[in-house]
Amino acid sequence: MTPQDIRAAVIEELENIAPEADASAVPGDADLREELDIDSMDVLNFVTALHKRLKVDIPDRDQPKLLTIDGAVAYLQEKLAARTG
Repeated sequence: MTPQDIRAAVIEELENIAPEADASAVPGDADLREELDIDSMDVLNFVTALHKRLKVDIPDRDQPKLLTIDGAVAYLQEKLAARTG
């Protein structure tokens, strides 16, 4: 899976969580909670959706790594590479 594929999946899942927002317009390094006005339950739903979609285990301690689009893409890319490595 390419970084572009991962980014597309992240944006799609964010838009499922916050359908009124345009997640593709969020700067890559911006805090998703502030940019999309999502709360901790939304973040949990986002992480769960990524887990189900990409079949990647995301421990609770790693959730802060997913609070920006760039961070989520980098984290997921690393996890996917380790799984196929």
